[in-house]
Amino acid sequence: MIAAILAICGASVFTSCSKDDDNVSIVPPTTEYFTLWNQCEALTALQDYVKDVTDPASKNFIKEEDRIATFDMDGTFVGELYPTYFEYNLLEYRALDDASYEAPKDVMEAAQAIRDFVRNGKKLPDQFDMVHAYAAAKAYSGMTLAEFDAYVKAYAQQPANGFSGMTYGQSFYKPMLEVFDYLKANGFTCYVVSGSDRFICRALVESIGIPSNRVIGMDVKLRSRSQGTEAGVNYTMGQKEDLVRTDELIIKNLKTNKVLQISQEIGKVPVLSFGNSSGDCSMHNYALGNPQYKTAAFMLVADDDIRDHADLAEGAKREAKWREAGYHIISMKNDFKTIYGDGVVKTAFTFPVDTSALTEN
Repeated sequence: MIAAILAICGASVFTSCSKDDDNVSIVPPTTEYFTLWNQCEALTALQDYVKDVTDPASKNFIKEEDRIATFDMDGTFVGELYPTYFEYNLLEYRALDDASYEAPKDVMEAAQAIRDFVRNGKKLPDQFDMVHAYAAAKAYSGMTLAEFDAYVKAYAQQPANGFSGMTYGQSFYKPMLEVFDYLKANGFTCYVVSGSDRFICRALVESIGIPSNRVIGMDVKLRSRSQGTEAGVNYTMGQKEDLVRTDELIIKNLKTNKVLQISQEIGKVPVLSFGNSSGDCSMHNYALGNPQYKTAAFMLVADDDIRDHADLAEGAKREAKWREAGYHIISMKNDFKTIYGDGVVKTAFTFPVDTSALTEN
């Protein structure tokens, strides 16, 4: 009889089986999603929202195909303060430390500005988002997409400066990954909408199961390997040709550009939005202005200087501003039981950074 019950229930799909005379009842498994969160205002707001809009009896019900959630990446679910954005660290290494690459003057200057900011606290030049974007476009020009993907992943295996027990590629805020799981289980489609290079984002989020076609980011023009200067409309690509990056920037995906790209690529107005900076406000406001559905927007504030590298004064200013704007606030200090997971400890930054492993054969 035990064998028969096991055969009916299947050990991999049940929490418990009970026998009442000849009837066997199967209790389905339950998933606990927010084990890494403290109960808090933001979590309650998210759970109440999802419960409401996924209830067919609710006036706020959202059909599954319209449950679109957008997430910024750096500082929202990937760490950005050790000591700066991943893509900034990568450009610094590319131009100043990669012996296989001879950087043009403007790329060298952009990389040096990052190094001076990181190591000496020197202010970045005005409009540095765009300075970096143009420099990065040049720095990786000529790489095939496969070569660039491998380059990003190799750098991501380096120890994260300012921490022990974690590489750059492991630097996810673990509680935020639970948000992805929870939304997916409730019929939401999640998109990463980042100011960082689209292909850097794809390389980083592959390990957490986000499909590449749900990543929107900074873009450069691509070309076929043998295309040369021929216009794509006049050139027929061969079966064995690779796609390569060019030095021509298409878009830096910040602020209103995020909204334009969401509209272009998703074709629907999101109902949920998650971010951490002023670069995400347009995306949040786009979602909150959705004329069809109930919506919500969340801002994560870096206010934990014990487990992470945080500017507490800046965090306090942001929290006040985001609350006034009507965004729900996620506090890393108060709301997260852990940030990066067990075994990860904040340390002092170490310079110069040892990147010799990247060039060793």
